[in-house]
Amino acid sequence: MPNKLNPLRLLLFCLLAFPAACNRGPSPPAAASTQSLSAKRYPLKGKVISVDKNAGTANIDNEPVAGFMDPMIMPYTFKPPSQIDQLQPGDSIAADVVVDSDKYWLENVKVTGHSETPAAQPTASVHIPEPGDQVPDFKLINQNGKHISLHQYRGQTLLLTLIYTRCPFPDFCPRVSHEFAAIDRQLRADPARYGKTHLLSISFDPAHDTPKVLRAYGLSSAGSKDPAVFTRWEFTAIPQTELPEFADYFALTYKEEGGLITHSLSTAVISPNGKIFKWYHGSDWQASDLLQDIAAASHPAS
Repeated sequence: MPNKLNPLRLLLFCLLAFPAACNRGPSPPAAASTQSLSAKRYPLKGKVISVDKNAGTANIDNEPVAGFMDPMIMPYTFKPPSQIDQLQPGDSIAADVVVDSDKYWLENVKVTGHSETPAAQPTASVHIPEPGDQVPDFKLINQNGKHISLHQYRGQTLLLTLIYTRCPFPDFCPRVSHEFAAIDRQLRADPARYGKTHLLSISFDPAHDTPKVLRAYGLSSAGSKDPAVFTRWEFTAIPQTELPEFADYFALTYKEEGGLITHSLSTAVISPNGKIFKWYHGSDWQASDLLQDIAAASHPAS
């Protein structure tokens, strides 16, 4: 009768014969990639307009990017962030612009030339809209070609945001318009509040964003073919003659150069009395934030 191996002796044999296998833990998972397989990469050349090292962004006046976008001035972040340290206004650069889902940034940044003269400095500091500031009666032209003004919305809570219909970056103007669409849908579900609120998407590119362009962009943003959407959400452009004063009031950093303007974002909640209730720089807000602001602006604390 064959001898049976004692289970304890078998275990001891395993430990002695295969120490590496017994002591080896599970392989660590591969490091998660910060860039998905669907990310697209484009070569970019441009000129540095301004640098904000605290925010980690720089406005770049880029040349045409083949297969991606026209020449325009846009803000960019950097990977790694330290690449911004080498940049000065007026520098010419070459880089890769990476677009991944709802984000974009620059990589492999190289300074290809330095400006011979210092970049022009703004003649005045940027005005920051503060709660309680009276909003001027800026004149606009809406998607129907109708002339309107901000004061005509007195008695309603007014939400306005600045857009650029040609903006190719999903986490910039498209994101802002997406959030406004969410606000519009939720307000529609509350007729009492809907009737006391108005949304304005304002383009700072009046030469391109004509009423026809704004109308098509508005219907696309709202996901609707019904022009009734414009009853409470209008798409407008600020006339070129009023753009400098308008940009200064709403802290829109911009620079005209060959028909291009710097693309920054600004969103404001204006109380029914025509005064600033809250102002947001950039796109660091969600529909839920502005919905809370609407309620608070409509029922101010006594």
